[in-house]
Amino acid sequence: MRSLVRTAEIDTRLLGMLGALLIIWVGFHFWSGDFHWSKGTFLTPRNLWNLSVQTATVSIMATGMVLIIVSRNIDLSVGAVLAAVGMAMAVLQAEILPRWLGFDHWATWIIALAIGIAMGAAIGGVQGFVVAYVGVPSFIVTLAGYLVWRGVAWAMASGRTIAPMDSTFQLIGGGSRGNIGGFWSWIVGAVACLGIVALLINSRRQRGKFGLRLRPLPAEIGIGIVGCAAVLGAVAYLNRYLLPERVAAARGGGNIAFGLAIPVLIAIGATLVMIFVGTRTRFGRYVFAIGGNPEAATLSGIKTRWTIMKSFILMGVLVAVAAAVQIARLNAAVSGLGQGAELYVIAAAVIGGTSLSGGVGTATGAVLGALVMQSLQSGMVLVGVEAPIQDIAVGVVLIVAVAIDTLVRRRTT
Repeated sequence: MRSLVRTAEIDTRLLGMLGALLIIWVGFHFWSGDFHWSKGTFLTPRNLWNLSVQTATVSIMATGMVLIIVSRNIDLSVGAVLAAVGMAMAVLQAEILPRWLGFDHWATWIIALAIGIAMGAAIGGVQGFVVAYVGVPSFIVTLAGYLVWRGVAWAMASGRTIAPMDSTFQLIGGGSRGNIGGFWSWIVGAVACLGIVALLINSRRQRGKFGLRLRPLPAEIGIGIVGCAAVLGAVAYLNRYLLPERVAAARGGGNIAFGLAIPVLIAIGATLVMIFVGTRTRFGRYVFAIGGNPEAATLSGIKTRWTIMKSFILMGVLVAVAAAVQIARLNAAVSGLGQGAELYVIAAAVIGGTSLSGGVGTATGAVLGALVMQSLQSGMVLVGVEAPIQDIAVGVVLIVAVAIDTLVRRRTT
């Protein structure tokens, strides 16, 4: 098995995370059904669909946190920034723009989203400037940001709940309207399969072009088959979650599948973009070079301060997107928006294999880490575990993940 994994060049960390995720899912399914498989509720299409939507917000932010941690920094303010940006977008939609455009104007959601993203980028830029150019440690800067932006969020509405959101904007959050249906989900799945095949062919071609060792052809074919089967199997299973009869009747009746939720598609899009940024762009390579050896990166001519500042700007943009998904899903902005999100985002990145020592991390791993975290929380809620015990479980998992990372790095060294 070890030889097979090595020959196929499979990331053993990701493989281990998938195994852990499978154990969590199967365990909670048995537990939720009083240890009878047929009575379990965790692995039902409805619960997994809800789990995918719940994971989207943390996944979006975790992909950006990877670059922050890889560059040997940290961002403790993401939950507070999410609250401030989300509250600003909510106030725009519910109170400011309706005075000028009327409620549910076609341009409302576009203006609110654009201003929210600009605000997130500005906040990230300010914090990144202080870290990179002033030289204040990121821990202190973002800890201060945690306090400042949480206060700004509260001051915007004096602790009030701001609702409702624009009807088009609400689609970003999922729900019975924020999905693409069964047919388009199959289209997305087919496109994903074509993408997997194209990536494998292109990778093999590039390796051959530069004289690098090629994976055995059966291994390439096996990886493609397993990847496509996983994608199409997930789509088929999620499509078993049907719209309520009342909603389906309004759309012509019959069994209508929810399909993939729009927040999930946004999270997938953010992950693909961050994978491209981290592996295919000069900026991404610079971030990993800085995390690997900051002094060597500076001496080689990399503009380390500007690169670090850009990573914080990118983090701010992703937080703004996550804020839009969150308030659209709730159809409101509440005073406790984003409370504790920074812990889950950092934990997702670390559990996904991002090293706190810098230089190592992947967006794919961060998304899997977010799914592990959300699966734990969702499963414990489903079986009635009390909130303090949930916190203990999450803390133990985080410590174990960091301990494993430390042992692996020590062994490699």
